[in-house]
Amino acid sequence: MALRSLAVAAQFRVVAFSRNSAKLFPEWSERMSKDANAAALGKFAEAVNTGNYELFKDVVATDCVEHDPAPGQVPGPDGYRAFFTEMRQAFPDMKVELAALVADEEAIAFAYTFTGTQNGPLMGIAPTGKKVQIRGMQLSKFRDGKMVERWGSSDQLGMLQQIGASAIPRS
Repeated sequence: MALRSLAVAAQFRVVAFSRNSAKLFPEWSERMSKDANAAALGKFAEAVNTGNYELFKDVVATDCVEHDPAPGQVPGPDGYRAFFTEMRQAFPDMKVELAALVADEEAIAFAYTFTGTQNGPLMGIAPTGKKVQIRGMQLSKFRDGKMVERWGSSDQLGMLQQIGASAIPRS
């Protein structure tokens, strides 16, 4: 029992020291925020690349503002789960790889490459079996280890051209 109390007291001191340290040493607070944001983005990427979309609940705020939503995309983790479920059905082997990243204590901006083979329907377009590779960029804001706001752009026209779509689907 004494060891347990000592362990709890030690944890409390570390937490108390960390909170006070951020006031005394602002660069520590900034570093902790950057680390928390990077960890959240890493977990988001893990969800996208593995299909474990339950992870979105851990890293996306329920009221996350999506400035560039997919047609019909709802806010928060459920919106990302629905969107990436459709993408994985169209591209079962999809992967998103980081190309470049910059971060501050509030936000992360990054460029990425999306690859996959269209072996499922995409926006009403029958599977083609064609491979795609497109680039995109994203800016995400974080608070308390969760994404609270997101802007993004990807080469969707390039994707449609690579799968041989003769007409661009309308939303």
